[in-house]
Amino acid sequence: MGIKGLQGFVARVCPDACKTVDLREVAEKHRVDHPDFPPVIVVDAMSCVRYWYTPESWVCGGQWREYLAILEDFIKAFTAAGIKLVFYFDGVVEEKKRDEWIKRRLQNNKEIARIFRFIKTHRKQPGREMFIVPSALPTFTRFALKSLGQKTVCTLQEADFEVAAYGLQHNCIGILGQDSDYLIYNTCPYFSIEKLSLDRLVTVMYSREDLCRALGLSLTHLPLFACLLGNDVVPESLLEGFWRKCLVTSPHKNNSYNRRTNILLAVANYISKVPCSYSSLKHLEEMLPLGSDKTLLYRGVESYLLPGQQSPWIPPNLTSCQTFSLQQQTAVCQDKEIFQLAKEQHIQSENYTIFNILSKGEIECSNSLEDECDTEIPGQALIYRPARQHIYSVLLESGKGGAYPLVKEWFVYFGNPLQQPELIQPVQPSMPGGTPNLKTLWFAKGPSVEKQRYSTFLACFHLQDRMEELQALEAPVAAFCCLLAYLMMQVSSLSLEDLNAFVAVILCLKGKSAARLAGLQLAQVDSRAVHLGAVFVRGITTLLMANSACGFPFRMDDLMPWEVFDGKLFQEKYQQSHQGCSLEELLEGNESLYTPFQNLKSFICKACTAKKRTIQSRPRGNGFITGTQQREFNPRFQQTHRSSFVPPYHNQMRGVLWRNPQPQGKKY
Repeated sequence: MGIKGLQGFVARVCPDACKTVDLREVAEKHRVDHPDFPPVIVVDAMSCVRYWYTPESWVCGGQWREYLAILEDFIKAFTAAGIKLVFYFDGVVEEKKRDEWIKRRLQNNKEIARIFRFIKTHRKQPGREMFIVPSALPTFTRFALKSLGQKTVCTLQEADFEVAAYGLQHNCIGILGQDSDYLIYNTCPYFSIEKLSLDRLVTVMYSREDLCRALGLSLTHLPLFACLLGNDVVPESLLEGFWRKCLVTSPHKNNSYNRRTNILLAVANYISKVPCSYSSLKHLEEMLPLGSDKTLLYRGVESYLLPGQQSPWIPPNLTSCQTFSLQQQTAVCQDKEIFQLAKEQHIQSENYTIFNILSKGEIECSNSLEDECDTEIPGQALIYRPARQHIYSVLLESGKGGAYPLVKEWFVYFGNPLQQPELIQPVQPSMPGGTPNLKTLWFAKGPSVEKQRYSTFLACFHLQDRMEELQALEAPVAAFCCLLAYLMMQVSSLSLEDLNAFVAVILCLKGKSAARLAGLQLAQVDSRAVHLGAVFVRGITTLLMANSACGFPFRMDDLMPWEVFDGKLFQEKYQQSHQGCSLEELLEGNESLYTPFQNLKSFICKACTAKKRTIQSRPRGNGFITGTQQREFNPRFQQTHRSSFVPPYHNQMRGVLWRNPQPQGKKY
């Protein structure tokens, strides 16, 4: 999270601490000084994703192929300069940061409601000033970078600590990110992603030493300075009285500065007069209204100490430098072999969320671009919960009497105040002979186990009876059908027109370049299609979770959104479908797609019919028409696609997008 206002303060009040640097020159100097060690920049990816995502469209569900091309160009620019990148992603939300996480999620809900009001009023995407990242962007960025051959690390604790520690321990030329905490850690230089000019590899370096000179402090003061301004450990609410005292005695008060700037200067002035000792820290803890937790300040200062570092504020015998504290014996999963493999795959960004479930029995999901006013579509958190419950039962062994441990879910959806986690009961999927145990799914070898992995995966989405038909398809198409069939079963308001749009997207996406998709222009944006795009993309993350739990029946690369989805293309197909266009127009005049279109649609309708769900036609026209008005809209479309599509089925799947036989597993 960083320290509120510090980054802006440095830019405005300490311009000497903001140095323009040429990263090529920095790398060259490093090569001269350390000929045996190539220059490395460690990247705080979570603070970079919003700067990486530059496609024009961001509300429609994500321009995934465009984004992949942008990441590729980013890597190429550094590779050309001989600079290696190591990317770090947050792998956990630490307990001490949960309150801040909740606060941000509730704030994001308000921002998303504003975005939907804008789209409904203007029928277009808002300006970049209202930008929020597409749903699940950090998750797919991690897998994208890995697929592009980059070293990608998913953390076991807060990412900024691990980034700062890696930078220090590996003599990196710098940290690339946008988080003022990197001004506080005593680590390698901190470079700004916001100020980066990629074509020239020029950016701003924020200098701790120059910041200290401007504030009259030393580097050892900075952790205490951060804590007394309020950070992830010490809440600002406890510091208001202390700030007032500092402002009264500060010689630097300047009416041309805002209050926050004057607070920063006043706190720095106060600290500069305090002797650097543990007794001074204890005195401050007594002075502040810390309530029952008098160690708050101590813990805050300690949180900035990297491995091997000491601080005059903390006696050496008390320093317990942060390490991954979760012990195997406190974990939900008691099997050492399973726990260790899940942990390794988590760190190496090979699995998705399952280590959090096996270690803490806890999982979270941030905001999605969902319209809280659309009561016909449940929150994605609720749509995919039955699938997650099956995944939990695959991961967690039932105890005596068949009871499973409950899983704590922090999922954002309309109506969830996030005051505490929801306790979710794992539910065994329906499989003949029961679910195979995790040891079998993860470690056993042979064709029979591969079949078990695949069937367990399908069972999580209630499709275990469809295995033969799905295996006849290319892997990305099979996964897409699995997700779409599940979605159509779970959400009764989804119509034949919605199904047509989704199926048309995967077929028309094939062979389209990032540049061609970038050139696609939308006359208008439909808010319901925005909502459905976000729901679908969150569904892809559920596929990732199931795949990780079931021992990777699919390659993770086959489950990526750029294989099956594009936001703008979905908007176009959704609007065409609901406006009653012909099949020819929907499939862009490509006759070779007609049979695959009918076959995929037929498969999904048949899977739904088997679960007593018939998909009805419900065209919405060119706007938010509801009720009986819809029924007469464009009879030609309804005739072409029928109002309740359940055609004869003769295992037509064999004609659709042939699958190339390939070894399966989690290889990238």
